[in-house]
Amino acid sequence: MVGTMANNGRIRPAFPVANGSKDLTPDSAPVSTAGSECGQVEFTREDVEALLNERIKYKSKFNYKERCENMMEYIKRLRLCIRWFQELELDYAFEQEKLKNALVLNEKHCADMEASLKNKEEELNMIIEELRKNFESAQIQLAKEQTEKLAANDSLGKEKEARLAVEKAQGGLTEELGKAQGELQTANQRIQSVNDMYKLLQEYNSSLQLYNSKLQGDLDEAHETIKRGEKERTEIVENIGNLKGQFSALQDQLVASKASQDDIMKQKAELVNEIASLKVELQQAKDERDHHLTELKTLQTEANKYNDFKDTITELETTCSSQSNQIKELQDRLVSCDRRLQMSDLTTFEKMNEFEDQKQTIIDLKSRVEEAELKLVEGEKLRKKLHNTILELKGNIRVFCRVRPLLPGENNGDEGKTISYPASLELLGRGIDLMQNAQKHSFTFDKVFLPNTTQEDVFIEISQLVQSALDGYKVCIFAYGQTGSGKTYTMMGKPGNAEEKGLIPRCLEQIFETRQSLRSQGWKYELQVSMLEIYNETIRDLLSTNKEAVRTDNGVSPQKHAIKHDAHGNTHVAELTILDVKSSREVSFLLDHAARNRSVGKTQMNEQSSRSHFVFTLRISGVNESTEQQVQGVLNLIDLAGSERLSKSGSTGDRLKETQAINKSLSSLGDVIFALAKKDDHVPFRNSKLTYLLQPCLGGDSKTLMFVNIAPESSSTGESLCSLRFAARVNACEIGTPRRQTNIIKPLDRLSLG
Repeated sequence: MVGTMANNGRIRPAFPVANGSKDLTPDSAPVSTAGSECGQVEFTREDVEALLNERIKYKSKFNYKERCENMMEYIKRLRLCIRWFQELELDYAFEQEKLKNALVLNEKHCADMEASLKNKEEELNMIIEELRKNFESAQIQLAKEQTEKLAANDSLGKEKEARLAVEKAQGGLTEELGKAQGELQTANQRIQSVNDMYKLLQEYNSSLQLYNSKLQGDLDEAHETIKRGEKERTEIVENIGNLKGQFSALQDQLVASKASQDDIMKQKAELVNEIASLKVELQQAKDERDHHLTELKTLQTEANKYNDFKDTITELETTCSSQSNQIKELQDRLVSCDRRLQMSDLTTFEKMNEFEDQKQTIIDLKSRVEEAELKLVEGEKLRKKLHNTILELKGNIRVFCRVRPLLPGENNGDEGKTISYPASLELLGRGIDLMQNAQKHSFTFDKVFLPNTTQEDVFIEISQLVQSALDGYKVCIFAYGQTGSGKTYTMMGKPGNAEEKGLIPRCLEQIFETRQSLRSQGWKYELQVSMLEIYNETIRDLLSTNKEAVRTDNGVSPQKHAIKHDAHGNTHVAELTILDVKSSREVSFLLDHAARNRSVGKTQMNEQSSRSHFVFTLRISGVNESTEQQVQGVLNLIDLAGSERLSKSGSTGDRLKETQAINKSLSSLGDVIFALAKKDDHVPFRNSKLTYLLQPCLGGDSKTLMFVNIAPESSSTGESLCSLRFAARVNACEIGTPRRQTNIIKPLDRLSLG
């Protein structure tokens, strides 16, 4: 499940004196040879003061992303400095203890020397007394015996030589005592200097703690800024709604103006046709008038000749006058039509100008709406990133809730009565309400997916989390829920349908695409895949080519796959098949192979019910020769078997044993979550194979995400409520801050990789 990590032990050089007078020599300062995360970093007084006096500069005070990244980098350097000072403090404490022990030994040695010197002085005094007694007896004997005088003189000379030797020995001991006292004074001076250094370090530590509290205040301000961003987001959403309303109103006005313009154009066409017809009639009237005038002239000439036709002439005159009147009327009508045509042209021109203005206004509104939507999307991305950063700093397990759609044959009216979603901006996309026995239960998670959410939308939410596996983090994503709630569909998808691919195929496609794009930056990745299932508390290797090793008649694998955790939080399963993969096609083939070997069965609640816990592990090892950097990441994708009640599933025989084993392991998972939530000293990871396998994900430095899958029908309300309550407890657990696994390439590694 979890990748291996190289030893980070390094030798750190001695720390120079904080007051800047001189460097500590090997005799006066300790050298730490213990492994630490600080590497070969050395901090001087100037470095510490520069770090404390450093002011973070920003290109833009509204660029919260840059501010958070700079702040996180500055906090990392402060933590590095604090750790370095703590290690140096431990080294000096150890050296101080060592000097104290040496001082005690020297004092003991001096006391022993003084005691031996006193003993020797007493012995010399006794010898002197004996010599005096012998000298007196010798003088008495000298008076008595002359022959014994030479012997007494010889013995007296020998005694004098012995006394001189004793006095020399006493002088040597006195010199040794003076040297020991001098060493004691130098040791006291060194202890005093170490105490001064310790006080300085304590002062630096207190100042760093004060600055850390200041950074915490800045982080709180960033949280307030995020809240203000949420308020601005709501205002932008409201502005977008208003702009959309204005846009729809302008569109209605545009449609009305277009309709009125069409009517005016029709009227103009009618007026043009009418003017043309009037012009034709006018021409006809003029022709008739000319014709009548000619006739009148001929009649007048004839009248002169024939006076009998006076009546006819009078009639013709009246006819001509009437036609003249008609011609005038037609001319007046023609003038009025010309005026109306000019007015219609002016109206049409005004409407066209108004139409162009409205069109430009609509274009401006569209651009403003697009900009607002873009800002909204960017703000949402920034909010998600900051939210993820805060969750990573807190170390919480993130929880996504997904409600599957109703299946054919299920009651469509139950969803609205059972499950609802809050419409407030604060809980939009994060809240879910469940009704049971007329009682409302509200839950809030990191994300809630509605039944109409596509597989692509779900994957977009976790794509950045999958990307962090390539960056050297341990990532774990697992699906939890009752049987038939859509866990396997979420993780694996629907075979043969590209649009309904699950998270596992999409994660692999993203990883291989990102690996290809990172080649230009000098990164080379090696990927290894393993797949297993936990069936009736037995681990099965799903990639094993030996079918007997995968499954036997009694359901027990002949190979014993023992789970082991090392000191770095990495997990190893003995005798498990691990294969190198080069493309997503190879992994798809292995997934199909594992799906054929996985245990499935039919129950009354699910036609294709998973009867085991499926664990897919992708180990990622990356090397960048240009930056001499190595990363080791792990991606764990887990499809848990669904919880079920025997009264509903109707399981008997082998299915009954499977159900009991599944419910027992999920109950153990609940005990682990409950212990983590209460922060108990003992967490029962070893109660089941599942919890022991998930120990690094639930109690280590991994980025962990849980999908809780919910069935919407009313008959599953009880199980859905239990799943949501369990998910809420999981979301409240703090498992520690995720740690990136990276190190520098060693010379031998560079030679072997080259």
